[in-house]
Formats: sequence, C-alpha cells, structure tokens
Amino acid sequence: MAGQVESEIVIANQLPDDGEWYLLHTRPRQEKLLDADLEAMGIGRFLPLIEKVQFRGKQKTSAFLPLYSGYVFLRGTRDQAFEADRTKRVARIIEVSDQIGLQWELENLHLALERKAELDPYPYLREGTRVEVRSGPFEGLQGVIERKKNASRLILQIDMLGRAMSFEVESALLEPMD
Repeated sequence: MAGQVESEIVIANQLPDDGEWYLLHTRPRQEKLLDADLEAMGIGRFLPLIEKVQFRGKQKTSAFLPLYSGYVFLRGTRDQAFEADRTKRVARIIEVSDQIGLQWELENLHLALERKAELDPYPYLREGTRVEVRSGPFEGLQGVIERKKNASRLILQIDMLGRAMSFEVESALLEPMD
C-alpha cells in the first residue's frame, strides 16, 4: 500500500551506570551525530531510537529516528557535559535535579525497549497510579496506568521532557505499587 508506515522501537545503546544524568537539548537534527561524538569520547549516553519504515509502492525504506526528538541523555561529570557542549551540537545543557526519578524512568523505558514493546506517543500525565507488571513478558516493568478506549495502557514517562510513551497491557497482570 502506497505511503504505509510501520514503526518498531530499537535501542541505540545501553544505559550507562556511572555519573550524574544531564539532559542535552540538541540543535535540530543533531541527536544521532551527538550520540556518535559522545561514544567516540567515551562519555555515557542514552539515545532511544524508533525505526520508521515506509512503503512506497513496492519499495521499502527505513530510517532510525530519536524517540524524543531534540534530546540526548548524558551520564557523566559536569566537565563531560561541557565537553559535549563543545561539539556545537548542543543547544542547552539541562541539569537533572531528580537523579533517582530520572534513573527509574529511563530504566523502565530501556526495559520496555529491550522487550520490544510497541510504544505509542502518549499525552504526558502528571497524575495516575504507579503499577508494576507482575507476570508475562513485561514482568518487572513499572509505570503509570491509564485507560484508553477500554484497554489498559501502561504509561512510561520522562518527567524532565514532559513526554510519555504507552503500550497495551492486560489489567490482570498489573499490581499497584505501595
């Protein structure tokens, strides 16, 4: 079918485990180039990507695009954040005040990506009940639950970006967290 689009989530890299988180707001269309620069410099970073596949007649094309356009997550020192800024690909360095909260959010997003959840952009939610998936392929995944068209949706939020992703999950598999 002409113009048909499919999406699949992929992971650009693993979550780094040392340092403080910084959110790098990039210049337009610089996310993947900045990610490559940070990798070459040995600086921890996380850039989740989505593969967009388009069919035009019988021809299939694909491109990997950032899940959060305009942002790369850096984990390292303040000096490394400034080193990233010197690449001229960064528009602004945003310090993360809630390191534990962002770590929790990114771990859950990373887990969903590893398990190939079909993520959909979802309106950002400030309120909702935190839940954990207790069994099935997404066991251990934590997020915020919402209902959308009579189906349960698990919401994975990144508070600093004011954005969220969601996927369908059976309500029977969810248990509220304390």
